[in-house]
Amino acid sequence: MNFICCYLRKPLSTILLLTLPTFSLAAPEFRTSDALGKGDWPEYSEDLCSVAQETLTYLKQGSEYDPAAIHGGKLSQIAVPQARIESTLAFICQVVQEDRQAGRASRLADPAFIQKSFELVQWSPDRARAASLSEGKPLLQKIPQDKLLLTKYYVRMAEGSDVKTADKPHALYGLPYDEAKLSLDEADSLPSLTRARLGKQAVLAGALETEPALAPPLIWLSRADLEGALLQGTAVLEQDGKRRYFNVHRNNGIAYDRTRKPEEQERYWYFKEVPGVLGYGRDADYKIPVKPRVTVAGDIFQLGLGRLILLETTESGQTTYRLTVLADTGGAFADNLYQLDWLSGYYRDWDHYHANNRHISDYARTWLLLKKE
Repeated sequence: MNFICCYLRKPLSTILLLTLPTFSLAAPEFRTSDALGKGDWPEYSEDLCSVAQETLTYLKQGSEYDPAAIHGGKLSQIAVPQARIESTLAFICQVVQEDRQAGRASRLADPAFIQKSFELVQWSPDRARAASLSEGKPLLQKIPQDKLLLTKYYVRMAEGSDVKTADKPHALYGLPYDEAKLSLDEADSLPSLTRARLGKQAVLAGALETEPALAPPLIWLSRADLEGALLQGTAVLEQDGKRRYFNVHRNNGIAYDRTRKPEEQERYWYFKEVPGVLGYGRDADYKIPVKPRVTVAGDIFQLGLGRLILLETTESGQTTYRLTVLADTGGAFADNLYQLDWLSGYYRDWDHYHANNRHISDYARTWLLLKKE
């Protein structure tokens, strides 16, 4: 997924969530809350630890490496020392290891343990911002006062060809040849490069298929699979009994236009073949490996990468709690404190996804969690 920044910063890094008062903000609102109701706790603690550890490894590179994402929060209401986010992620894996060694059920699926071990701050959505973008979007129009919009993204299972065919005429392209050996900073300083000159519609019309070609086609897809890959940020193909993973690498710098349909956008992504599903990273050379069901995408540039987030959804009529790590983002999360995007699983298309997720509510009560000091 990609990102857009930056934001005004109001640092109050000494504020501890344990002593946060209630804020009467127009939007959003963050307030301390220790009460969790009854509900189911699906247990994916091993996967949660995996994403927590990979995110912690990324954070350990320090704020100088990626100051837009590696910080303790740029909202004064929830700003904390970066070390607290890191210690929370480390604690997740400590608990998983202790429970595994003791041969007992995961305490991360025990609400009493969660309330004992973590500070919980309930996050109410920025409804004013959502309302400003809600024309023709019923889900934004209906956001409750105390719940975030919970969209779901998924790993797109695509069908591909190594050569261009009539039913697979669109390529996932690797970086254009004129920047293949350049770092992101070097490439961004050269506005004449192919990536910066071409919009999506020009690429679809064949602008890269010159002689010689301007970029390498990694795999050829149908238009539907291409749009799915661009929207989800990832495509996975089954070939010869093995999975091949493709993840977004760099984009052309054109902002995603929320007033236009996905197929009408000018924003365009170049891809890279990778060993697994990846979340956030400032460049494809280093992105966070993520897993379904325990990963959410959101506005990391205001909240800070690596936040531990608890979701309360309604699933088939039953209250359900899920622990997740904020390890991904996307163009839709620029100045977006009313929504999270939950990585739901591997699916072939929208119908396959919908059949497996239609029982999950569109809104979720949401808490930011920090290990108690």
